[in-house]
Amino acid sequence: MEHWIYTFNIAGHGVSVNMDTLITMWLTMLVLIVLALVITRKASLVPTKMQVAAEGIINYFVDIAKAGMGEKAAMQHAPLILTLFFFILSANLVGQIPLHLIHLRLGELASPNNDINMTAAMALVVSIYYIFYGVKANGFKFFFHGFSLEGIIISLVDLLEHFVRPFSLALRLFANIFAGEVLVFTVVGICAYFIPLPFMLFELFVALIQALVFTLLSMTYISMSIKTNEH
Repeated sequence: MEHWIYTFNIAGHGVSVNMDTLITMWLTMLVLIVLALVITRKASLVPTKMQVAAEGIINYFVDIAKAGMGEKAAMQHAPLILTLFFFILSANLVGQIPLHLIHLRLGELASPNNDINMTAAMALVVSIYYIFYGVKANGFKFFFHGFSLEGIIISLVDLLEHFVRPFSLALRLFANIFAGEVLVFTVVGICAYFIPLPFMLFELFVALIQALVFTLLSMTYISMSIKTNEH
């Protein structure tokens, strides 16, 4: 489960990147772009099965967003929410494709979400996004709840949450995907026939659940941030 690390120099400083993560990340984006083009080019009033599936997922998240933040805000933030879900799910599933059969000089190809750098980057984007819109909706009150004892305590707790949330988002996704791939890799090493199948099927379920958890938590943070502060 080692990464293929490539180091290059920028202004005399060594910069290292995980090439396996970059390859599978770009593979995931390519798959999503191709699927989007195929589905939208053949979109019609009599939908295909792929169009029905895509519209069902979109409507599911839009309806949840509308319930939490209203129709106008839901439509405004739906692109980020849907992008997160489709990318994370696809990236998780890439780790289930037998890319382990492709032997690299160093490391191996796996889900980009088994790299903490990948999940941390997505969590940081979500944090910056909801803080930006929280400040835009509430101004300085987004961070400060007043000079009373209650307001100061709540402000400090909220400030701590702003630091903890990206860590929890990143670590939860990374740990579950990494542990799942290690488990499958270990079982395959013990017995390559039949026995790994239940574990691989379970990891497909985990891939969906983790994409849902990350996306729904992100949606919750956005919804909480844009609501008017009553304190």
